[in-house]
Amino acid sequence: MRHPHFFKARRLMEVIVGFLIAATVGLTGMGGGSFTTPVLVLLVGLPTAEAVGTALIFAAVLRMFAAPFYIARRHIHGKYLGLLLIGAVPGLLLGTWLLHFMYVESWKSAVLVIVGVLLAVSSAITFLPRLRNPKFAQRQSRWLSLLALPIGVETGFSSAGAGALGTVLLLNYSEMPVAQVVGTDLLFGIVLAFIGGAFHLAWGSINGGALLRLLMGGIPGVLIGCAFANKVPGRKLRPAIALIAIALGLQLVYTGGRGILQEHRRSVENITQRAVTARGTSR
Repeated sequence: MRHPHFFKARRLMEVIVGFLIAATVGLTGMGGGSFTTPVLVLLVGLPTAEAVGTALIFAAVLRMFAAPFYIARRHIHGKYLGLLLIGAVPGLLLGTWLLHFMYVESWKSAVLVIVGVLLAVSSAITFLPRLRNPKFAQRQSRWLSLLALPIGVETGFSSAGAGALGTVLLLNYSEMPVAQVVGTDLLFGIVLAFIGGAFHLAWGSINGGALLRLLMGGIPGVLIGCAFANKVPGRKLRPAIALIAIALGLQLVYTGGRGILQEHRRSVENITQRAVTARGTSR
């Protein structure tokens, strides 16, 4: 039985982690789902679906506090936001349904691996050479909806994607300045997080206690991050944030892969035991 001090320390850790994640979201516009889901799985010990649902609600609330800063500065592109949502919302519903459908006991380890891969890959895109085409969104704006579809799928399945992938898409394929990209992507993430979170809430895959403690640290963290967003070079912070997210994603892959191996060994042992028992009975 674990000592009561263990649970107190873990609750305090959730508050501190919520503050740190929220500060990065306020400073750079990314890191919410990419950090929160693996932290809730690896450090807090939540099941994957519960971690994704809790991370979505957490990210939505953080972005709600950050959004007024960008709206007041008129850093939102309404047309591009609408086009992104047209493609991403159906993808979000598909990704959320897939996670719920796959989350049975036999798939738990596989889901961990998939979520880890998605988190690592979406964060690694930050380091890809930029194939910039700033006029693309102006000339082929309808393609934004199609490109947003897989972002929605990933957000529904892993809670990540809206921040990292949405920012990369808008930075490289629109004429918007960085501040407007961050503001537009922030509102994009709010809508996806609230829709996805509503489904997880209906399914009961939200941990209210963990969410409350994350928000206790997260709300002041995001406000501080937004206040310093113009003073701290967010572009220089993004690679460091992406590296941490990649490491957390790979850790999920390792944990899930180890679980798959253990399940395989148990399955082989069970088959062997049945074969030995059958031979003994036949004699």
